[in-house]
Amino acid sequence: MSRLGKTPVLIPNGVKIKVTGEQVTVEGPKGTLTKPLEKGFSLRIDGTNLFVDVNEAIKTPPSFQGLVRALVSSMIEGVSKGFQKKLSLIGVGYRATLKGEFLDLQIGLSHPTQMPIPKTLQVAIEKSVLITVSGIDKQVVGQFAAEVRAKKPPEPYKGKGIRYENEYVRKKAGKAAKSKSG
Repeated sequence: MSRLGKTPVLIPNGVKIKVTGEQVTVEGPKGTLTKPLEKGFSLRIDGTNLFVDVNEAIKTPPSFQGLVRALVSSMIEGVSKGFQKKLSLIGVGYRATLKGEFLDLQIGLSHPTQMPIPKTLQVAIEKSVLITVSGIDKQVVGQFAAEVRAKKPPEPYKGKGIRYENEYVRKKAGKAAKSKSG
């Protein structure tokens, strides 16, 4: 049994949870999320708490209870508060713009980089160098932010590239910093 998987998930006001067969549907003020429920687990609602119960007849790894709890907890947080990731572009001439349903990145490549924005996400750009990705599904927000960052990850010598808002990039010394031997 998972220690964290046994702890209850608090259900905030305005959030409704429905379990139909193998599907979990969570409705809240920001939207609705539906995900399949792992076999061998069931959800039990007791007042404002949600518990993940294990069916002993079906053999499942004990750690899956914590996984199911974390997934449902993320769904509840997403429909009540939402998730967001912030990225910053660091480098001379690096900028981002929104062109319809595409994020256009000018990041020092010979060609413009356009990325389609998933329909469930909202992307905002401030000062043409700060990108804010927000949505209700934690996995989709994180995946899109990671794909944007992967277009030009920060390099260790000058620190240029796309990085998360509070990401620290350790810089390396270049060739000139080495001492002469001999």
